[in-house]
Amino acid sequence: MIIRLATLNDIPQILAFVADAIPGMKAAGNFQWDDDYPNKQVFTRDINLNLLWVAEVTGAIAGVAAITTDQDAEYAQAGLDIDEAAIVTHRLAVNINYRSRGVATALLKQAEHEAIQRGINILRIDTNIANHATQKLFPKMGYVLAGEISLDIRPGLRFLCYEKRLNNKQ
Repeated sequence: MIIRLATLNDIPQILAFVADAIPGMKAAGNFQWDDDYPNKQVFTRDINLNLLWVAEVTGAIAGVAAITTDQDAEYAQAGLDIDEAAIVTHRLAVNINYRSRGVATALLKQAEHEAIQRGINILRIDTNIANHATQKLFPKMGYVLAGEISLDIRPGLRFLCYEKRLNNKQ
C-alpha cells in the first residue's frame, strides 16, 4: 500500500467508491454523507490545497482522507480548545473492496506523520454517531472521545469528536 497526495486524476475513482459506500451508510442509519457531500468540488479543493491523501493498492484507490488544520467551530461543544493548533482528519473513507485491510489505519498514521512533521501535538477527528466502525478504530489508534457535537453543515445529526495528543501517548 502506498500513501500519497491525491491528484486530480484520482477524483473519478474517489467519487465512485464514495458513491458506492453511501447506500450502506444510509442503511446503517449513518446519514453523514449523501449525494451532495462530499463532492467533486470538495475533493478538488482538497487536492489543490495539497490536503487530500490516498491509499493506493496496485493502482487502485483504496482509501482517502483530507488531512488539514481546519477545525470545525463546533469542536468547542466537546470542550476542545479550537485555538490550539491541531491536525484534523476529514472525509476519511475506505473503498468497500479494501475494507479490513488497514487502509483507514494507514491514513490515520499519515495524519500523525503530518502532525509530527509540522510540530503539532494534537490530532482531532469526528464521526457520525451511527458510524460504529470508526468508533472502534479511533480508540485503537490512541484517540480519546472528547464528546458529542452537532455540526451546522449537517443539521439534525450528532457526531462524536475524538482527540489524540502525541505528547501523551497511551
